[in-house]
Amino acid sequence: MAEYVDLHIHTTFSDGSLTPAEVVWRAVDLGLAAIAITDHDGVDGNAEAFAEGAQNGLEVITGVEISCDFTPANVHVVGLFIDPTNEGLAEALADVREYRKRRNPKILAKLAELGMAIDLEEVAAKAKGKTIGRPHIAEVMVDKAYVADFQEAFEKYLAHNKPAYVPRRRISAEEGVDLIHGAGGLAFLAHPGVYALPPRILENVVFKLARVGLDGVEVYYSDHLPTDTAFLKRLVDEYDLLAGGGTDFHGAAKPGVEVGIGRGDLKIPYELVARMKARLGARARRSAIR
Repeated sequence: MAEYVDLHIHTTFSDGSLTPAEVVWRAVDLGLAAIAITDHDGVDGNAEAFAEGAQNGLEVITGVEISCDFTPANVHVVGLFIDPTNEGLAEALADVREYRKRRNPKILAKLAELGMAIDLEEVAAKAKGKTIGRPHIAEVMVDKAYVADFQEAFEKYLAHNKPAYVPRRRISAEEGVDLIHGAGGLAFLAHPGVYALPPRILENVVFKLARVGLDGVEVYYSDHLPTDTAFLKRLVDEYDLLAGGGTDFHGAAKPGVEVGIGRGDLKIPYELVARMKARLGARARRSAIR
């Protein structure tokens, strides 16, 4: 029987609508063999998911998704098999989150200019002690009937290039890869098909990142077309990179994307995880020889 995985999932510790434990329960119900928690610029959800996975017989791979500066397009780099307690990674991500704290009032100020008055205290109440993000702002927008649902909040106001959007602080892609390696993990270029780059330019991005240590590319993704997947498979073979992938599940914040299957037809084989473990094992052996 084939075993499938989902290596790109968000929880309430960033901008997802389910807790790490709830994500684990859903993955178990759907019969997945393994998942990775890859919250934006934070690792705190890993511990809860790991513990819940151990109790429910589900392999949970520690992860993170880091927003990075890069030319010609800002990219996201997913780290898998990281040590969430690594000090260098923790400090860098703490700096990013501190900027986010200053970002949230700017978003609220833009919404106020659009006639939607929201207090930061209202948003903090939704976050329940967790890092405040746009999904919590969207919840308040729904409560106040400024929008009908999460989707409208993001599509009309909070998403990139929308009226209330405020850019995140990003670190360089090279630093992102280094931070992930410093934490013992593997670094993957996230969802390359969504950057809307011509194939030649995207290949150059992969080539440049591979030169600074990128380990792999998310070949499988909810919004990749079959042509995207085929192209990315060729790239990972040509540059001796690992293939990764996941749904980018966010729950209510991204309707229509389900854990493990994306928009209904995604199947990511466990074989990819086995290859990642083999790559990590080879890296450890090389380090031991040195």
